[in-house]
Amino acid sequence: MFGIPGKQAVTITEKAATQIARLMAKDGHQGLRIGVKKGGCAGMEYTMAYVTDIDPLDEVVEQQGARVMIAPMAQMFLFGTEIDYETSLLESGFKFRNPNVVDACGCGESIKFAENIASR
Repeated sequence: MFGIPGKQAVTITEKAATQIARLMAKDGHQGLRIGVKKGGCAGMEYTMAYVTDIDPLDEVVEQQGARVMIAPMAQMFLFGTEIDYETSLLESGFKFRNPNVVDACGCGESIKFAENIASR
């Protein structure tokens, strides 16, 4: 929908692909849908949900056995994002390195996009 021919909307690191594939296999999910919604102290936050049926309007990215679907309304916000999976002594989880983000809250759960991104 908002992509560039021949270029994936998002990239997935090897660690993230391994974790997504593991989650897909656990309960027979088709993949993981990512999106954005209003909320948080910076204005927007990422969403993630298991997918049992692929929406034909989703942007589908498959890499190393992992399948990520991008919700139609989130595609313009997520284009160019790298999805990683990090583990530390205190926490583990998916991390989004998104070039469209101009600000984030201190806890890292909420993000802000450039004002002109919604007008694309």
